[in-house]
Amino acid sequence: MELLLASKSPRRHYLLKESGFDFKVVDIDVEEDFNEELKAQEIPLYLCEKKSKGYTDDLKNKILITADTIVWLKDKVPNKPADINEAKQMLQQLSGNMHQVYTAVCMRSENKTHSFFEETKVYFKTLTESQIDYYLEHFKPLDKAGAYGIQEWIGYIGIEKIEGCYYNVMGFPVSRFYDEIRNNFEL
Repeated sequence: MELLLASKSPRRHYLLKESGFDFKVVDIDVEEDFNEELKAQEIPLYLCEKKSKGYTDDLKNKILITADTIVWLKDKVPNKPADINEAKQMLQQLSGNMHQVYTAVCMRSENKTHSFFEETKVYFKTLTESQIDYYLEHFKPLDKAGAYGIQEWIGYIGIEKIEGCYYNVMGFPVSRFYDEIRNNFEL
């Protein structure tokens, strides 16, 4: 079966490619809004399933993969920052705190839809203002949930520990995806 990845995330493309999956990237234009009553993992589950429903082409002999990643900090979602000032505020909030990263994945074929989520707890050390400023000046936090990439400098120096899947924090829980697609679809 042909795999279709509906994602603009370069990190998802990289992780799937490096894991040996052959896939074609497709575009889906869906508004990523959600009901404020949704909490934690409910949000990315809702969004990845919404994205999947937004794909209307034929899925004969194909599996569509959609995903969404959120940062969950103190019962709120700090999304992708709108600008550098908002990115700085987000990193200041993450500093010295634990937060969860939830990635949900939806896989849909002609006859079946299967979704799952993965949770990783991330513990940031207390960051200095100069560390935050350095990261903001030298890296690109605006396209990342929570304004940081664990695979970048801020992850090297600022993350004390994680509980769960590292690749989930990058935006795609590859090992879990591998098991879920093998157990739920005939490839």
